[in-house]
Amino acid sequence: MLSKDFDTQSGLTVPPTDWYRSLAAAGLRNPAVHGPARPWLQVEGSFTKALQRQCHAGFHVEVVKETFTTPSNEEARRLSLPPRQLAWIREVRLCGDGRPWVLARTVIPLSCLEGRGRRLLNLGNKPLGAYLFSNPEWARGPLETGLCQPRGATQPQLARRSLFHRGQSALMVCEFLLPALYRPDTRV
Repeated sequence: MLSKDFDTQSGLTVPPTDWYRSLAAAGLRNPAVHGPARPWLQVEGSFTKALQRQCHAGFHVEVVKETFTTPSNEEARRLSLPPRQLAWIREVRLCGDGRPWVLARTVIPLSCLEGRGRRLLNLGNKPLGAYLFSNPEWARGPLETGLCQPRGATQPQLARRSLFHRGQSALMVCEFLLPALYRPDTRV
């Protein structure tokens, strides 16, 4: 069951997250606790394609919110953005077999929206990964692992993020794994 603070029908709420450079640094060494999620945290290619391969009945993207707004202080710091600079923020649910499996938040600085980057403003319900991984201008940086504790959750939720670079510009993709993805007992 999802915490109401973590995923609601009216919007996506991303909890504060601590980010780490590796699974070991995040303390995710215990395979009994985090084993089923480990492969998802380590997907190197397109996360969307990996999710689609897991589906039995279908995959879709639900756009929760797309708007110009100010990133969090931590997001701005990681992207080297000046304080209070606006960015295009896209929040979506990645759904498999009719259920949310992943919550995703993308922070796209204004510099990424120049030229052909304007296409990022009009993705709608198309997966961002399909665009990024099919476009040779974009290169993914290292994956980081995250732990967040949504209010009402009994254990930390797992997350991952990475920067995608195009020249001197970079955007950030954060993916919050929901238990329905990696724990068979939470699937319907």
